[in-house]
Amino acid sequence: MVEKNLQWLIDRTDIVDTINKYATGIDLRDWELYRSIFADEAEFDFSTFEGQPPSVMKADDWVAQVRSVLSGFDSTQHVLTNHVVEIDGDRATTTVYMKAEHFLANKLGDNSIALGGYYNHALTRTADGWKITKCKLTVTWNRGNRQLFHMAATANT
Repeated sequence: MVEKNLQWLIDRTDIVDTINKYATGIDLRDWELYRSIFADEAEFDFSTFEGQPPSVMKADDWVAQVRSVLSGFDSTQHVLTNHVVEIDGDRATTTVYMKAEHFLANKLGDNSIALGGYYNHALTRTADGWKITKCKLTVTWNRGNRQLFHMAATANT
């Protein structure tokens, strides 16, 4: 029983670390770290923010897409809290509260956009550790200038 509980604690810690690397990779612009948390192919559902349906894509393509937008911001800060982790053998799910701040110097006045809500993730244990196979963002509120995402994306082109 002790070994089972200890393995659960180790797995939970590894899963929370994996999820936290999501924010760290983005905010530090460490795209290798960010890529390291995903399975080679994963489902991404950002429909509550983008209005686009969920899609399955290669993780390299996902990271390139995120990088192309977020690298244009002067700074970002993603905060992930209240990790709820469910583990079932080599599979796990999480629900994590999020708040994401994005800042871009511009001449339009409002130079920030903040999003709040939560992420749901599905993860699988691999030889290289826990990897995200599904990432769903549910935005429950936002404030600021949504145009900044477009401006940041075009700043890199």
